[in-house]
Amino acid sequence: MFDFELELKNLPDRPGVYIMHNEDGEIIYVGKAKVLKNRVRQYFQKNSNHTAKVLAMVSNIAYFEYIVTDSETEALALECNLIKKHRPKYNILLKDDKHYPYIKVTINEPYPKLLKVRKLQKDGAKYYGPYVSGITLKNTLELVQKLFKPPTCRRRFPEDIRKGRPCLNYHINNCFAPCTGKVSKEEYRQIYFNICRFLDGNHKELIASLTKEMNEAAKNMQYEKAADLRDKIRAVKDIEEQQKVINTGSQDDRDVIALAREEGIAFCQMFFIRAGKVIGRESYKIENTAKSSEEEIVTDFVKQFYQAAEYIPNEILTEYEIEDKDAITEWLTSLKHKKVHITRPQRGDKKHMVDMVRKNADVALGNYKIKVMKDREKNAVLDMMQELLRLEKRPMRIEAYDISNIQGADNVGAMVVFENGRAAKRKHRLFKIKSFEGADDYAAMREVIYRRFRHALEEEDQIKTGKMLRKDAKFLPLPDLILLDGGQGHLNTILELLEMIETDIPTFGMVKNDKHRTRGLVAKTGEIEINPTSPVFKLITLIQDEVHDTAITYHRKLHSKITSELDLIPGIGEKRRKGLLTEFKTVDKIKEASVMELMRADGMNYKAAQKLYEYFRSGDNVETEQ
Repeated sequence: MFDFELELKNLPDRPGVYIMHNEDGEIIYVGKAKVLKNRVRQYFQKNSNHTAKVLAMVSNIAYFEYIVTDSETEALALECNLIKKHRPKYNILLKDDKHYPYIKVTINEPYPKLLKVRKLQKDGAKYYGPYVSGITLKNTLELVQKLFKPPTCRRRFPEDIRKGRPCLNYHINNCFAPCTGKVSKEEYRQIYFNICRFLDGNHKELIASLTKEMNEAAKNMQYEKAADLRDKIRAVKDIEEQQKVINTGSQDDRDVIALAREEGIAFCQMFFIRAGKVIGRESYKIENTAKSSEEEIVTDFVKQFYQAAEYIPNEILTEYEIEDKDAITEWLTSLKHKKVHITRPQRGDKKHMVDMVRKNADVALGNYKIKVMKDREKNAVLDMMQELLRLEKRPMRIEAYDISNIQGADNVGAMVVFENGRAAKRKHRLFKIKSFEGADDYAAMREVIYRRFRHALEEEDQIKTGKMLRKDAKFLPLPDLILLDGGQGHLNTILELLEMIETDIPTFGMVKNDKHRTRGLVAKTGEIEINPTSPVFKLITLIQDEVHDTAITYHRKLHSKITSELDLIPGIGEKRRKGLLTEFKTVDKIKEASVMELMRADGMNYKAAQKLYEYFRSGDNVETEQ
């Protein structure tokens, strides 16, 4: 039995961290103290003016423990680590950023690479982020690709220099193609140094470097290279003009933080200002804020955010006063190895900046509330679907399947995933049909779903043996509901397969009317009537359109790939390309054919067939399948 009276008396008169546990031994709160004896005793004093949150927490404390540190700053760092590790119920929690993506530039390697990663490591590489917004990350990577054209293939350098032909990106001027051997190691590295300057927001230094390169290229009569560098300089200047100048009087680096909250929801909005310009902004949802003050929320946000931040600016502007500001300032200064200032501006340009960021925080909160309302509407639709189809639980994950081909050629299958009533496009999966050729939608559908569940079984085995983390699985979890783009025949075929593999998941067919539009669902016992104006019918139509479009888009992509690849081969014109496609139907068949077999195609001769044969064995054409 934990003796509170004795333990409180024995608390040391030292800085440290205290850890509160409930009856189950779970950590429910972590805090830091300048003097442990004074701080921890306050929680158990009956006459203290406690907030509702503290009262609720204290009523659940079964025992506490503490860790003594040498300083308040050391206690602050330990507190942040423990909160991130245990995520206690009564601490204000920044949504865990361990899954947020970063841009990684492996400048520590002889031939750097540009990667998207989800974990920071002390490996000498440069990291940029985290990017909470996927759109922000996507736009940034697209800008980098447009400006600097780094390789996006899986080739390794210098091992793969002059091995095989350059890929399509080289021919459409979307890669500087180090694989050709025309780019020196120094030139390669300089491109990645420029990428880092761009991501740092250091446009002046980048423009100066590019201008120097341009002048040297022009001097050496490398006019094509000089023109390309000129276009890069113009693009960077255009981007610089588009970025809003915040404070022309001061070109310091600073972060600006403001808060919007309503009931138990809070959003911290951050603007990242570098050299006087906004280079990015992010919005962070904060949890466990219902009974906390604005000062507490912003204080805990600052501690948790900068604990893992790649970069700490010279100045941090906040809308609310930071608690323990001296200790936090000292801690951040120790992390940056340079003086950091935390300021709550009251007037002037800095106050105007905070007000602007606050308006953006209000927008983020408003958008979140709209999203919550839409989610509730989606859940209502899923509840209606559950009742209509007599499902045991709400179909939170729905998978739909469709097959696409042209007269039996290039059979492909698509699996689309809807979660909470919305398309989860990153979880869609595509399949090439391997077991047969020709037009047989039933057999194709059977193969796709069999492979889907085989992959899931393999992933479960890998998770059990520790070879895979569940979050990395591509075919888990299993669906709550399966919808097939087809009628009774498709349904019967797949129900037999599911019974054979001992999988009991509700499955229905999505049938169409004479105009090839959604008519409703078909079950094993027959067609189910659904009101065409009902939300359930609209959701089914959305799912059917999504899976159909996904399958046909993949099919067209394969055909366009065949055309584009054949067009790149010298000696293969339109007539020979048509002859090859007529003779072999699929790119796989063309790749597998011998020189003599290729000569059978209309318009082909031995020389053209030999070039084609060698091209497809050069290692440039790698297709990833599910």
